[in-house]
Amino acid sequence: MKEIVQRFSRYAAIDTQANEQKHTCPSNENQRLLAELLKDELLEMGVPQVEIDEKSFLYAHLPSNVDGPVPAIAFLAHLDTHPEVRGENVRPRLVENYQGGDILLNRAKQIVLSPEEFPGLLDYVGDDLLVTDGTTLLGADGKAGITEIMEAMQTLCQHPEL
Repeated sequence: MKEIVQRFSRYAAIDTQANEQKHTCPSNENQRLLAELLKDELLEMGVPQVEIDEKSFLYAHLPSNVDGPVPAIAFLAHLDTHPEVRGENVRPRLVENYQGGDILLNRAKQIVLSPEEFPGLLDYVGDDLLVTDGTTLLGADGKAGITEIMEAMQTLCQHPEL
């Protein structure tokens, strides 16, 4: 679990906030930096085919390890984060074994994540939760997806018998 949290935190720390004023892809050069980081990690894992195109779309191909034709599996995630919420200085924090009740995200600013406002939070009692400090977004949709994809690729590279 610790390695996954570290991986996610490394990705979340890169400000990939989309810039709606730019009509380019990527709209933020840090999106390209994240793609380059991911490429380097995939190559280090042993993925033989990894490339980034001019729009910073990252493509990796892990060849089949079975004889005969089988369907391909594609994993997709986006590198950018929401344009309306700050993406710099993201500081994920792990709340281990959430016991219900309020989560104090930021003492200085009195930012609290409360099940009174978000009743679905109680569905995660007993789970470990990654949270922001309340002043930035977490980027958890895309960057959690990226983290899961990278973890899956690492597992497949380390265990070719799968």
